Amino acid sequence: MIAFVRGTVAGVTLSSAVLEVGGVGLELMCTPNTLATLHRGHEAILPTSMVVREDSLTLFGFLDDDEKSCFELLQTASGVGPKVAQAALAVLSPDSLRGAISGEDTKTLTKVPGIGQKGAQRIILELKDRIGAPTGQARGTRTGVPTTAGGWRDQVHEGLVGLGWSVKEAERAVDDVAPQAGEEPDIGALLRAALQTLRKR
Repeated sequence: MIAFVRGTVAGVTLSSAVLEVGGVGLELMCTPNTLATLHRGHEAILPTSMVVREDSLTLFGFLDDDEKSCFELLQTASGVGPKVAQAALAVLSPDSLRGAISGEDTKTLTKVPGIGQKGAQRIILELKDRIGAPTGQARGTRTGVPTTAGGWRDQVHEGLVGLGWSVKEAERAVDDVAPQAGEEPDIGALLRAALQTLRKR
C-alpha cells in the first residue's frame, strides 16, 4: 500500500496529476479541489489510496488524510466504487458528507452523480454508525491552476462529464460560471464554482 506520495508536480490535467518521484512519474487521480492546489514544478505531498483491479492499478491522490479516509470508507458501502467515491468528494467536503450521512439527508447525497435515491439510502444505512459526526473543519482551498482564456469552457465541461454529470448538465454549469472566467481563467476555481452550481440544482 502506498500511503502518500511526495514529489515534484510534473503535470496537471482535469482529472489527474503526475508527480515525479525518484525519476518516475506517478499519475494520481484527483478531484478538482485537490488539483487546484497543485502547481507544475512545485513539490507536493498527497495522501494516496491504491485501487487494484484485475486489469489495472490506479492511484488516487487527496488534499488531506480526511478526504482519503472518506474515500476508502465510502467504498465499503454496497455498490460504491472508486469513481463514485471520488465524485462524492468532488461535490461534498468530508464534513458535508459526514453531515449528510449522519443526518440521513438523501437529497444531498443524490446530488452526487452515480448515487440515486436507493443508493443514498443504502449508504446511510451502512455507514451512518461508522462515518462519525462533522468535525467543523472547512475544506482547504488555495490558488487554482491558471489556464488560457480560449479553452477553459471545453476543459471545465470535460472535467464535469468525467466526474459523471451529463453533457447537458455540464453545459449549463459552464454557462453559469462563464461570467467568472475573466481574461485569465483559473481552471480550479471555475471547476469548483461549476460544482457548486450543480449541487444547488
